[in-house]
Amino acid sequence: MPGPGPHLMYAIASSLAFTSLTNGRFSPHHTFVYTVNAFFGPDIGSFSEWLGSVLGSSAQSLGSALADYVHDSLYYTLILGLPLCVFYSWLSKLFLERKILDSVSGVPLSRRQCLMLLSAGSLSHFFLDHLFEENGHSSMYTWILSTGWWSSRAPVNPDAVLVTGFLCICLIGGFIYINRVKPLNSIRQQTNQSLKLIMAVACSYCMWCASQIYWVNPRRPAVGEEADFGVLLFLCTFFFLPHCLCIMSMNSKEEQLPN
Repeated sequence: MPGPGPHLMYAIASSLAFTSLTNGRFSPHHTFVYTVNAFFGPDIGSFSEWLGSVLGSSAQSLGSALADYVHDSLYYTLILGLPLCVFYSWLSKLFLERKILDSVSGVPLSRRQCLMLLSAGSLSHFFLDHLFEENGHSSMYTWILSTGWWSSRAPVNPDAVLVTGFLCICLIGGFIYINRVKPLNSIRQQTNQSLKLIMAVACSYCMWCASQIYWVNPRRPAVGEEADFGVLLFLCTFFFLPHCLCIMSMNSKEEQLPN
């Protein structure tokens, strides 16, 4: 699976992009909490297991049990989210008071912000793990591929062409209409409407794929040989959701200090 380098570089690079685009509303404090949890967060159980092996058999058993539960994109947040968000919020305040880490707003991270960043870091950690561990045979990657059609050459079903074509036209046409020249709405309203359009089309697309894979008997290829259902759910959960959590954790404009 990916080591420290890829996890750290992916998280820090994403954070720097947020910092640049938001003019500091996504502060170095956000970057620190997000990066630590994207790199070390869910692997804290593995570290505890190693530390337990040094201390003794009973400590190793405890560390092994912790590793089994914590190395999970959901259980990590459920089990350690509350104590860690309190710790990171306190640490953010300490960094400001001791002038260790800069923040444009001058305000430490709240527990709510830390919890969102912790969750985002955990999901980003598994974005890399699921793709690049166990020699490409992880359970998640295997499931993604299982939503495709690999037994033989996929037949071209006219209804699949019509449905996917219609949804793609709706997505492109709707985006052009929302962002047309001389729009009636503000940029923020256009963005919100575009996001709603994407979510509506994505949900419809996933429902179509799921119906062909799991509900129709015998199973039919939803979109040729492509594993679109698994790919969309994976990207939504482990790529777009953590970035949305990072955006939601940003400091408000009212907290932003003038340069």
